[in-house]
Amino acid sequence: MKETGWKKTAGNGSDGKRTEGKKSFGRGEKTTGFSKNSAKVGVNGEKQGKSARKVSEVEDKWGTHGDRKRNVGEKGGQKTVRGGQRGKTKCPIYRECGGCQYLHLTYDQQLKEKQKRMEELLGGVCPVRPIIGMEEPYHYRNKVHAVFGLDRKNNPISGIYKEGTHRILPVDSCLIEDQKADEIIVTIRSMLRSFKIRVFDEDTGYGLLRHVFIRGGFTTGEILVVLVTASPVFPSKNNFVKALREKHPEITTIVQNINGDKEHVLYGKGYIEDVLCGLRFRISSRSFYQINSAQTEKLYAKAIELAELTGNETVLDAYCGIGTIGLIASKHAGKVIGVELNQDAVRDAVQNAKKNGITNAQFFCNDAGRFMSHMAARGESADVVFMDPPRSGSTEEFIDAVALMQPKRVVYISCGPDTLARDLRMFAKHGYKAKEAWPVDLFGWTEHVETVVLLSQ
Repeated sequence: MKETGWKKTAGNGSDGKRTEGKKSFGRGEKTTGFSKNSAKVGVNGEKQGKSARKVSEVEDKWGTHGDRKRNVGEKGGQKTVRGGQRGKTKCPIYRECGGCQYLHLTYDQQLKEKQKRMEELLGGVCPVRPIIGMEEPYHYRNKVHAVFGLDRKNNPISGIYKEGTHRILPVDSCLIEDQKADEIIVTIRSMLRSFKIRVFDEDTGYGLLRHVFIRGGFTTGEILVVLVTASPVFPSKNNFVKALREKHPEITTIVQNINGDKEHVLYGKGYIEDVLCGLRFRISSRSFYQINSAQTEKLYAKAIELAELTGNETVLDAYCGIGTIGLIASKHAGKVIGVELNQDAVRDAVQNAKKNGITNAQFFCNDAGRFMSHMAARGESADVVFMDPPRSGSTEEFIDAVALMQPKRVVYISCGPDTLARDLRMFAKHGYKAKEAWPVDLFGWTEHVETVVLLSQ
C-alpha cells in the first residue's frame, strides 16, 4: 500500500496509499473490509470517527485524518505515550487515540485474528497462506506526523486528533513510531517560544507552524524533517534550522512546506535515500515509501516470487510510486514499464533507476488504466502486471485494460481486503483466477493487513 504526497491523484495517484481526487500527504483513510460492521479506519488501521468535523483543506492535503493518528498519555501535560482500548495495555491512551485496535492482545493473538479474518473474507476466493508476521512489532513506522496547536493555557502542544474529534491529543512518544522521530518533534515544540514562533490557530487564522512530518531511512539512517507552515514567511528560519541541527545532528535535510503546496529546502538536499531489497532509493517528501521497511522487503520478495520471472518478460508496474517494485523486479525481467500519476514520484523513479544503474526500466506519468488501454490498442502487451492500487482498490476500467493486454500473470498487492475481494471477482469475469493470497503484517497492533495475490488464466 502506498503513501502519497501533495499531488492530486485521480485514478492512480501515489504515496503510501494514494487518495483519489484530492491532495494527501500520507495514505489517506481506508476500510479494513474484514466485515460489514468494520469501523472505518485509516491507512494503518486507525479508526476514523463518524463524528469528526470537516477538516480544513490544508489538513486534507496533509492527510491528518487519513494517516495514522497518534496516542497520548497524561491529559494535563504534554508527556505521553500511545496505545489501549480494552483491558490493560502498554499505552495509557489506547481508548482516546483509536490508532491501534489490538494492543489488548499479544502479538501472536493479533496475527491469529488477522489470519482468521482474511480467511473469512477470501476463503471462498482462493487459498489464504499463513500470515507473515513481524520480528519486532514496535517502533516500526519510519514516517511520523504531528499536528501542532495550543492548549487552554495557550501553550504549544503537538500530537494527533482524538478519535472522532478535531481536538489535539498531546503525544511525546508512540509505541509504533520511530523513537528518534518522536524525539525531534518534542525538540521542535520546545524551541518555539525561544524563537517566537506561533503555532497556527484554526479559529483566528493566525500563527505559522501547522504540522511536522518526519521520514527516516531504515537502512541509511538519513532523516527528513518537513515543517508545514501557514505562510512562506519564516522569521529566523536559518537560526532555527541551525539550532535544531545542533540538538539533532542526525537530521540530514529540512524542508519548509507552505500549506501543503510549495516547498523550500532549508537544509540539505531536500530528500533522503534508503536501501530496500538491495537497491538504493531516493525518497522526497511527497513521494510514496512504505512505512515499515523490514516487512516491505518480505512483501516485495513474495510478490517477485509469485511473478515467476525468468529474465525475458515484459513487466508493467502499475501505480508504481518511486519505482520500488518495478526496479526490484528489473534484474529478473527483460523490460520494466512503470506507470504513476504522481509527478514527484515519477521523477524519483527515474532518478532511482539511474542511481542503481538500471537500464531496462522506463517510467511514465499517466493513469495506469488509460496507459494500458493505449498499449493494447497499439498491439502491445505485458507478460506480468504488478498492481498496488490505492485504498479504494482498482477500477473496472483498469481491470478491463489489464484483460485487453492478456498478461500471463497478475500480482496484486492490496492494502484493502474488502476492495481486494471485490476486484478479484471482477478479474474472474475476465478469466483470471486468484491462485493464492499471502497476508503480510506491515502494521502491527492495528487491524490493517497488506496482502499479495497471484492471478492467472
